[in-house]
Amino acid sequence: MSTQFTARTTAPFRYDIVGSFLRPQALKEARASFADGTLSKQQLSAVEDDCIRTLVEKQIKAGLHCVTDGEFRRSYWHLDFMWGLDGIDHVVLEHGYFFHGEETRADSARVSGKIRFSQHPFIAHYRFLRDIVGDRALIKQTIPAPAQCFAELVRGENERYLDAVYPDREELYRDLSAAYRDFILALYEGGCRVLQLDDCTWGMLCDEKFWSGMAGSGYSPDALQKLYLRLNNDAIADLPADLTVNTHVCRGNYHSTWATSGGYAPVADILFGGENVGAYYLEFDDDRSGDFAPLAKVSGEKLVVLGLVTSKGPKLENKAAVIARIHEAAAYVPLDRLCLSPQCGFASTEEGNILTEEEQWSKIRWIREIAEEVWGPF
Repeated sequence: MSTQFTARTTAPFRYDIVGSFLRPQALKEARASFADGTLSKQQLSAVEDDCIRTLVEKQIKAGLHCVTDGEFRRSYWHLDFMWGLDGIDHVVLEHGYFFHGEETRADSARVSGKIRFSQHPFIAHYRFLRDIVGDRALIKQTIPAPAQCFAELVRGENERYLDAVYPDREELYRDLSAAYRDFILALYEGGCRVLQLDDCTWGMLCDEKFWSGMAGSGYSPDALQKLYLRLNNDAIADLPADLTVNTHVCRGNYHSTWATSGGYAPVADILFGGENVGAYYLEFDDDRSGDFAPLAKVSGEKLVVLGLVTSKGPKLENKAAVIARIHEAAAYVPLDRLCLSPQCGFASTEEGNILTEEEQWSKIRWIREIAEEVWGPF
C-alpha cells in the first residue's frame, strides 16, 4: 500500500527552487550599457521586463508551483534590498568577500542615518511580477534576512559609521526589525503571500574561521545566534496568518564558488528550534554541509527543503543517491515534511554560476523527476 503524502498548497513545494536564475545575455548586455551610460534607466527596465516575462513562462512550463522574477533587477541577492531602505547607503569597500579561490566585488551597505522603510523599489518589482503571473502560480519574494543586513552593517569599517548613528545598539535592533516588518506589510498589501528570508549568517557561524574574519574577535558566537534570532523573529512577528515566511540558509554562492564550511550542529538548537518560520531551505549538496543529524532539532511541524542538487555546476546528480539521501534525512524529519530543491539559487549575483541556461533548466527537470519518484506525481 502506497504512502499518502500531504498535498502542498504553499511554499515549499515538493520540488522547488531557491529563487535566482542565470541572467540572459540580453539582460547582461543591457546592464553593461546602462553602466556605461549608453542605455537609459527606462530602457533598462524595459529589457528587464521582457526577460522576466520570458522567465515566468519558462518556470510555469517547468511545472514550478511558486515562481520568482529570478532576481533579474538586482546585482546582488542581498545588497540591492539593503540599499532600498532609508538610512542605508551603497558604498565600495577595499575588499569584497573572500570565497574559495575568488574574491567578490567590493560593494557593501553602510548606515548613514536612522533605518526606516518609507518606500522601496522591490514593492513595484513585486507588483509587476504579480500582474504577469496572475493566478497561474504563487509568487515568492526573496529578501535578505534582517540578521544578514546587520552582519553587513558591522562588516569591517562599516561598523564605525554604524556606531556614529546608533551608539545605542538596542535602538538599532528595534529600527532594523521595524523597517523590515513595515516593508513586509507593504509587500503583503501588494498581494505577496510567500516570503523567503535568505540568510548566510548561520552558515558563517558554522565555520569558525570565516566567522572570526567576518565578525571579529570581540563577538561571541552564542550571543550572535541569539541576536540573529531576535532580529529575524521580531521582523516577522504578528504578520497576517496567510503570509508564508520561510528561510534559506546558505554557505555562499558566487560564480560557482563557496565561502564557508561546516555542519549545522553549532546553530541547530537556536536556528531550527527557535526561528519562527514555516520551512528551512538548507544546503546539503556536498560534504561541507555535514550530516542530517542536526535536523532532529527542527521544531514543531516545520518543513525542510533538502538542497541535495547543486546549482554550482551542470552535472546531474545520481538519482538513486539523491533518493537514498532523502530517506536518510527522513530518519530525523518525517518524509511528509521534506521537499527537494537546488542547494542555492543559480545566480546569487549577476555574474551567475558556471553553467548554461539549458543546464540550469535540466537541473530543475531532474529535481522534479526525483521528487515525483519519492512523493508521487503532482
